[in-house]
Amino acid sequence: MRAAVLTGAGAMRVEEVPLPEPGPGQVRVRLEGCGVCASNLGPWAGPDWMRFPTAPGGLGHEGWGVVDAIGDGVASVAVGDRVAALFYNSYAGYDVGDADAVVRLPDSLAGLSFPGEPLGCAMNIFRRSGIAAGETVAIVGIGFLGALLTRLASDAGARVIAVSRRPFSLDVARRMGAAETIPMDDHWRIIERVKALTGGALCDRVIEAVGKQWPLDLAAELARERGRLIVAGYHQDGPRQVNMQLWNWRGLDVINAHERDPKVYVQGIRDAVEAVASGRLDPAPLLTHTYPLERLDEALDATRDRPDGFLKALVTCS
Repeated sequence: MRAAVLTGAGAMRVEEVPLPEPGPGQVRVRLEGCGVCASNLGPWAGPDWMRFPTAPGGLGHEGWGVVDAIGDGVASVAVGDRVAALFYNSYAGYDVGDADAVVRLPDSLAGLSFPGEPLGCAMNIFRRSGIAAGETVAIVGIGFLGALLTRLASDAGARVIAVSRRPFSLDVARRMGAAETIPMDDHWRIIERVKALTGGALCDRVIEAVGKQWPLDLAAELARERGRLIVAGYHQDGPRQVNMQLWNWRGLDVINAHERDPKVYVQGIRDAVEAVASGRLDPAPLLTHTYPLERLDEALDATRDRPDGFLKALVTCS
């Protein structure tokens, strides 16, 4: 099979490697595609802790495709089932993993790209946010994740204030149901604008979905007393400092909303399948850029540089 291998900082190649075989309790998926995650950008930059070359297909964890082989003891899926797979070497033609890490895709989603992991991540973050009808929710950072959360929160009856850097992202937020949009430019101007929109009360829930220091600082400032700050951004470039005086004074509940339990991860993907199949979510307009596997490097660079019109990159694997 063909598999992408990262060979150094900002460098990759596609190699021909042996087809993996499923062991007991495992399945092999012939991959149609794989989403490109911002968590790949740390390794792509070549930090000291990174070891090259990666395993074939390494870092790809947003794959979907068709089961083409099963190991002993697998009864939950069958050859021919189309699935989203929470496997971790999916920048390749095929990937192998445990049968309980795949979720069947219904016939109604036939032909649609379905990067299950980030969709499941959005569902889990939304659940942990505890958003209710009538609340005011600020979402700081409107990328793929922030856009999905805007839709989920607005559909739940919340008033969403979207804060983001790019005019394109703010347009997306409006289409996803945001009641108000604010350019992410000046720290204090943003705070004053949110105060004006909330009669000085600030927000019941604030979701930080960027993964950088300033958006985290800003998100805390936008939360009201006894509000909830939800950290959804993936903070991978070093330690963070927080304004503990502010957090204490306002009595904030702080939720780190990324899941690490594989069972919870997979349940989030199941919830996402249901949401998309029912029409509650439509991720297709947010999947803005598609590249062949040989151009994974361009997909990673676009994920880093976020050109105008970019939200989410996919690579095609077959």
